[in-house]
Amino acid sequence: MSNTPATSAPKGATGVLVLADGTLVWGRGYGAQGRGVGEVCFNTAMTGYQEILTDPSYAGQIITFTFPHIGNVGTNDEDVERGQEVGGRAAAIGCITREDPTAPSNFRSTADLRSWMAARGLIGLAGIDTRALTRRIREAGAPNAVIAHSADGHFDIDELLAMARMWPGLEGMDLAKTVTREGQGTWDAGAWTLGSGYAPSDHKRASDAAPHVVAIDYGAKDNILRTLVRAGARVTVVPATASFDDIMVLAPDGVFLSNGPGDPAATGDYAVPVIRALLDRDVPIFGICLGHQLLALALGAKTVKMHQGHRGANHPVQRTHGNDAGAVEITSMNHGFAVDAATLPDGVVETHVSLFDGSNCGIAATDKR
Repeated sequence: MSNTPATSAPKGATGVLVLADGTLVWGRGYGAQGRGVGEVCFNTAMTGYQEILTDPSYAGQIITFTFPHIGNVGTNDEDVERGQEVGGRAAAIGCITREDPTAPSNFRSTADLRSWMAARGLIGLAGIDTRALTRRIREAGAPNAVIAHSADGHFDIDELLAMARMWPGLEGMDLAKTVTREGQGTWDAGAWTLGSGYAPSDHKRASDAAPHVVAIDYGAKDNILRTLVRAGARVTVVPATASFDDIMVLAPDGVFLSNGPGDPAATGDYAVPVIRALLDRDVPIFGICLGHQLLALALGAKTVKMHQGHRGANHPVQRTHGNDAGAVEITSMNHGFAVDAATLPDGVVETHVSLFDGSNCGIAATDKR
């Protein structure tokens, strides 16, 4: 890492990460050429890079992969978390890796990571000391930055630095509206099957007698909706801005609040009144990620921006309430905001905590469904 501005890259460098504090991280660009501004985070998962890069919850973020070898199994059309990617591109801004992506070796691969990223406007930066960058995030928090890739190695660093410093950051930013599906629709795709994928003829179709779950899409991953179908639900998806009346006319047996990006307090400006109205009607409600945080806000709690966030496939969470209190589960996580457990009102209990930092990972309302 360097704090010395320059307009051209060191020899062999075709990419750069410009942090808002002026730090320059030079590397080898791949994927799309161009530049993008966002928050730099890190993900500790060893697999699933394609799912991570297409998860709408990563909108506005540049992902540092702590696992050094990313891209080895290539890409395909099935391992995406949003079939209709936002604006024709993945939700994330780009990614940072230790090693250059290699030629794929997997029977399911239909494209290499480089070309797949280029087609989706994703910028990659390789040759980076990702351990050092991760330590920086852990110590100083997730920084705002610009990631840039230019084949000729020429960059206007002053301009990139100004972009990084002018970007307001995720706190106070509503991104759910930018990643939500438009309109209302039925979801009937079930679990993926090797050799069959998600072909319509292989979908598990819930009967009319199945519980009807209305899923509010704040940036829902497709696999979350598939899981609801696999559990036996009949699922209708509505956009993040759906009103109380839009939802109730569907006669839901329950309402699901999805994952999504951005600051829950900002999204809550329009989401919380709807959720409160559903709570007043005693509709069963379940939320994950952003949806969990919005539910907490609707119940009277507050949310906070986390120092570094939780992102990975190996996060230990302990249950703290109920008959299975004390049980530990290894979970997948992706969130940069958390519910402030100290603000939980009477009638709301903490049910899960992170064993990494003790932050809240689950709540339940004792007098609501």
